[in-house]
Amino acid sequence: MTVRTLRGHHLLCVHGFQGMGYSPGFVKKMETIVEDIRDPEKDFPIRVVVDLDDACMACPHNGGSFCAASAGSDAHVKGLDERAIAHLKLEDGKLYRKSKLVEWTARTLGPEDLDQICKGCSWLSYGVCKAGIRKLNEEWRR
Repeated sequence: MTVRTLRGHHLLCVHGFQGMGYSPGFVKKMETIVEDIRDPEKDFPIRVVVDLDDACMACPHNGGSFCAASAGSDAHVKGLDERAIAHLKLEDGKLYRKSKLVEWTARTLGPEDLDQICKGCSWLSYGVCKAGIRKLNEEWRR
């Protein structure tokens, strides 16, 4: 079974992803990741990292070993990763089952938590991330 690698903050993004992205290639890659994570029939290991991940491999800002979107962008996205991982009480570099990550995210993260975790993210103002987490929370309350 293939191990997926996801940045800490991408663990949150996948729940609200609506097809927006940095390039058509990035969007396509995120769509495949999101489809797998949202599919309750699929379960697989995910390595959670504060670093480039599977989605970043298709990003036009991939600088090889860092985010090259702009000056300070690598530190910014790593900060997003660190805050997401800390909030979820996960460990950088550790493997987790997808099913457990989704359940844990639903149980420990609310939409308003994104205001702090994702502070400074250009996508936060669109509201899709909070809507995705809200929907995830509702699904797990049933």
